[in-house]
Amino acid sequence: MKFISTDIPEVIRIEPRIFIDERGFFMESYQKLKFSKAGIHFEFVQDNHSSSKLSTLRGLHYQVTHTQGKLVRAVIGEIFDVAVDVRAGSPTFGNWVGVYLSAENKEQLWIPPGFAHGFYTVSERADVVYKATDYFDPAGERCIRWDDPDLGIEWPIPEGTLPLVSSKDQAGSFFADAEVF
Repeated sequence: MKFISTDIPEVIRIEPRIFIDERGFFMESYQKLKFSKAGIHFEFVQDNHSSSKLSTLRGLHYQVTHTQGKLVRAVIGEIFDVAVDVRAGSPTFGNWVGVYLSAENKEQLWIPPGFAHGFYTVSERADVVYKATDYFDPAGERCIRWDDPDLGIEWPIPEGTLPLVSSKDQAGSFFADAEVF
């Protein structure tokens, strides 16, 4: 595995080593020792799986209690995955990183606690699986608007189209009003 820093050093892109033969492929998606050597010293307690159709935008989600780190990958299709730093006092506070994750590239994104997370589906369908470092806590769940102009996230939304966004996500806070760490 290769652990590659992004523009926000704590957010790490992970390239797996893939073994391909006539039967298909094999790869490690997680190995505690390798992750620890890369500075990711977290235990995962929950696995999640979502399926989304083309143009679905989910997020930007985070929890102020039971904060979660997430190890995200697309196992079907492709997404544009985004992490936003919501740690007040951080040198990258309010900055975002976006990467394409797909079943084809098999890459993962490590998003540590203290970040809001969201993604946009760029394929006909995308199934996303992710490991979380803490349990889902509905009382601590928060959402920042995906289209917040202060964040200026460059979502790959085709011109003239609108993403499919849940009413809950559409009602998210603007970054300036969001509860942060």
